Amino acid sequence: MSWTRVFLTALAACALFGALFVGATGCGSDEARESDGVKPSPVGKVLEDTDEEGRHYREIDKKDAPKVAIEIQPDADSDGWDVRLTVHEFRFSPAGARKTAEPGRGRALLRLDGRPLSFLRGPDHHIAGNLVPRGTHQVTVRLHADDDTVWAVDGEPVGSTADITVSDPGPTDTEPPTASATSGSGTHK
Repeated sequence: MSWTRVFLTALAACALFGALFVGATGCGSDEARESDGVKPSPVGKVLEDTDEEGRHYREIDKKDAPKVAIEIQPDADSDGWDVRLTVHEFRFSPAGARKTAEPGRGRALLRLDGRPLSFLRGPDHHIAGNLVPRGTHQVTVRLHADDDTVWAVDGEPVGSTADITVSDPGPTDTEPPTASATSGSGTHK
């Protein structure tokens, strides 16, 4: 047998072994998860539980979990509300970040009375006054990984809630509507 035939036979055997090895490692229980758009990640465990829009929760240990607190103040310069998030063990990802879950990274979803308001890529946000009519309203923030899963601890989303109460000024008042905001903090709602 010539040396070229031996070389080609060895090359074909290596290619076949490589294809078998790659095929064997591509199988697993995560295939079902990939079919619903959530790719497996070495960070936490993706749960079957979802939020109101169908985003899966990503369970992580409490000791590794990010934390968020929310504070809301009336905006003195305009009609509206200034929202300030304080995060621990969490970094906001810039726009265009890879859509993978990385420990302690992502964005925050701000909700007003349960309705999605805005995805935040930083700790500050302004809520326009016309979005918050008279009455008491709940503002909730939840932390999401960049793959759009919701960070969770013990099956509960990592988030925080604050209430806003708006009342119209009386006919003799010259100041903007009175308001109170109670801030909340915590690992999960």
